[in-house]
Amino acid sequence: MSEWTPDSWLARAAQQQVQYPDPAALDRVVAEMRRLPPLVTSWEVESLRDQLARAARGEAFLLQGGDCAESFDDCRPDAIAAKLKILMQMSLVLVHGTRRPVIRVGRLAGQYAKPRSTDTETKGGVTLPSYRGDIVNREGFTEEDRTPDPVLMLRGYERAALTLNFVRALADGGFADLHHPEYWDISFADGARHAAEYRHIVDQIRDSISFVSAITGVDSAPLRRVDFFTSHEGLALLYEAAQTRTVPRRAGHYNLSTHMPWIGMRTAQLDGAHVEFHRGIRTPLGIKIGPAMTPEWLRDLLDALDPDREPGRITLIHRMGAGKVARHLPPLVQAVIASGRRPLWVCDPMHGNTESTPQGYKTRRFDKILAELEESFAVHGELGTVLGGVHFEMTGEDVTECVGGARGLVESDLERAYRTRVDPRLNYEQALELALLVARHLRRGS
Repeated sequence: MSEWTPDSWLARAAQQQVQYPDPAALDRVVAEMRRLPPLVTSWEVESLRDQLARAARGEAFLLQGGDCAESFDDCRPDAIAAKLKILMQMSLVLVHGTRRPVIRVGRLAGQYAKPRSTDTETKGGVTLPSYRGDIVNREGFTEEDRTPDPVLMLRGYERAALTLNFVRALADGGFADLHHPEYWDISFADGARHAAEYRHIVDQIRDSISFVSAITGVDSAPLRRVDFFTSHEGLALLYEAAQTRTVPRRAGHYNLSTHMPWIGMRTAQLDGAHVEFHRGIRTPLGIKIGPAMTPEWLRDLLDALDPDREPGRITLIHRMGAGKVARHLPPLVQAVIASGRRPLWVCDPMHGNTESTPQGYKTRRFDKILAELEESFAVHGELGTVLGGVHFEMTGEDVTECVGGARGLVESDLERAYRTRVDPRLNYEQALELALLVARHLRRGS
């Protein structure tokens, strides 16, 4: 392939991009972002790469989750802490159930852009550009709101930095400490089917830590902090490229806007701008693969994005839909096996199971989400590969956006607390229940 630079993607066709009305203003914003400090560090990125390589070998498990599309308005301490808390609680369940390290990767501090099916939206006879996330334009349905504004990239960078700062403070400051039961309070789940089981897990782990501390006389400080990484779709290429740079004593370029960007199906064209940009960065990559992905396409993507076959470089996130896994996933897995590669395989059971109710709500059914997970574990088991992670859209709040789960939410419950701007998310209780069910499955298979 041709020589790569951080801007070589500009010569390629770029899907899901926007036209800014003021090129001079755009240039000023991009130039300012290039001068700002990176959001993450290269040593954090390399640490994640090593851990992802372990997960690909079956020695760890990836938990990746968070909002479908972050809102600038959600850059609040309570909202950020709630996201971190549910990820911590889910990872605790998975660690207990699998006896493996869990890699925690949040869809946060950068998930501000969303791909859309159409460039425009029509309401009441008025047609305006589609809302593409807070980093591009605003949700309100006016011409001013929907006109792409480059300054929003700066606002996104600032919100990401504030979010990361608070997350790091929590992760390093004892938020994971099981000696503080208030951090692990699940009173929200009182009466739920799995609440007692979760309390039992927390008590068992807390007792184990106390036992080790008492016997050895060694403080358990290392167990009171956790590694936490961020991820988002590498969609807005101007934003991503502005944070891409070289670092001292390391070869190559790093996209330091996040620890792990991913490429979606809509932007995975081999000759497209997104593949061109991502092939040249050292940062670990996710690739979303759906029913339309062919073995040939996937093989060519892997050759382009990971020519040196580096451990931990590629995570393949499949999202087929319940009932479709057995038909669409095996040819892709077999093609990767035949190529001699060993990427990390992850199941995203959310995106292939989105549907709309007669009332116009987009939702997902818990039983279909679980079914896709179970089908995916079965396929990988049959083919001798490792399903090494899960990818959920979820929130730590009491929303009603997905139906089903232990409380049996139904379609009429959706209007009570339907808050998502784009796709429906699991609430805290549904997310925790899925973690328990995944942990049980992994424990049976170990």
